[in-house]
Amino acid sequence: MQQQGNESSDPTFGFLTTVDSPTHGVFGGYLVVDAGGRPLEFHCTTPLKVSRAQQILYGATLQGHLHGRQIGAALLAEGGAAPVAVLIDSEAMLHVRSHTLLPVALVQRLSGEEGSGGFVIGGVTVTPTVTPGEKGDSQSLRRLLEILAGAVDLCEPFERIRSAIEEAQRH
Repeated sequence: MQQQGNESSDPTFGFLTTVDSPTHGVFGGYLVVDAGGRPLEFHCTTPLKVSRAQQILYGATLQGHLHGRQIGAALLAEGGAAPVAVLIDSEAMLHVRSHTLLPVALVQRLSGEEGSGGFVIGGVTVTPTVTPGEKGDSQSLRRLLEILAGAVDLCEPFERIRSAIEEAQRH
């Protein structure tokens, strides 16, 4: 069962990441969870192998195209739920920001200091990419993520995605 929005229900949160496989290429995974951290949706891409010709032709724009459009935008388009935010765990995935109207925030294990424009929740730094006045401002996002962080470590859903993709590779 897929949720078609969250206007009248509890907030949902999207987790978007990639897994690099030396054998297969780059996989993308997207997990939507409820405020208790329970999965509502999961989507993953087939592996993408970048050819030498693509590396040459795309040059410096390759990571933006690969992570933003081919992986991130494709996975978000497959999702049925409308999460309050899409959480990512790599700077390369920041390129998805130009392909969605949803707020996007970078989640990273706390490394001793809070990142610029970010805030700390439960041992992780969250850096929203929303601009002032945009739907989903940082303070409301922080309040919602504090609810989720009460149920799960904010980095843990990324591990679930990686484990699910690795399990699928074995079969």
